[in-house]
Amino acid sequence: MASVFSKIIAGELPGHFVYQDDLAVAIMTIAPLKDGHVLVIPREEIDHWYDLPAETLAHLTVISQKVAKALQKAFPATRVGMMIAGLEVPHTHLHLVPMDEMSELDFSNAKPAEGDVLAAQAEKIKAELE
Repeated sequence: MASVFSKIIAGELPGHFVYQDDLAVAIMTIAPLKDGHVLVIPREEIDHWYDLPAETLAHLTVISQKVAKALQKAFPATRVGMMIAGLEVPHTHLHLVPMDEMSELDFSNAKPAEGDVLAAQAEKIKAELE
């Protein structure tokens, strides 16, 4: 069965895309830890990040670096944290979170976000990517 991310990538479910190419996408998460929380996801549905082909993992890192630089401009913070947790959806995804304190990476802080808020944040990030 396709993951929720595969369904978003296929256009079967709505998503707020920040970046797309042949191997990966970056989308706003619906349960952000902080404003600007982005997920970088391979198009190929692979559960564990350590099972990704090396080229795909390297590509996700390069895309994460690009998006993180845009995030830093759009949502200024001390750092943009990157984390792979992987428990909530069985499809590899990297979390990019503008952060000022380690405690901000606690998933118990995640709160649902409205679609219009996510759309506005996505546009803000995309403007910094261009």
